[in-house]
Amino acid sequence: MLFTLYCMDKPGGIERRLALRAVHREHVAKIADRLAAAGPLFADDGIAMIGSLLIVDFEDRAALDAWLADEPFTQQGVYETVTVRPFLNVWPQRTGAPPSDMSNLTAFAR
Repeated sequence: MLFTLYCMDKPGGIERRLALRAVHREHVAKIADRLAAAGPLFADDGIAMIGSLLIVDFEDRAALDAWLADEPFTQQGVYETVTVRPFLNVWPQRTGAPPSDMSNLTAFAR
């Protein structure tokens, strides 16, 4: 079952997010074959990171919760809120893949 994870950071937590980014990415990489989408959320300026969005495939909510409990951003208090909802993708993917040229993206998105 697909789930969306809408994760909003605590205010002023960018330093903690950046310090934990490498271990966060390692943890997410463990479920790479289950990811439909994953990446940072930005403020309206398109620069300041304010959270994360993931769409992941897990057997059930209990399996997702077990993975999320070990997630470094969760464990270390980066996220203020995490909203999880079941999701059904009914539209064929035609967009949303990582850009082929990431050179013009902010340092946060790389």
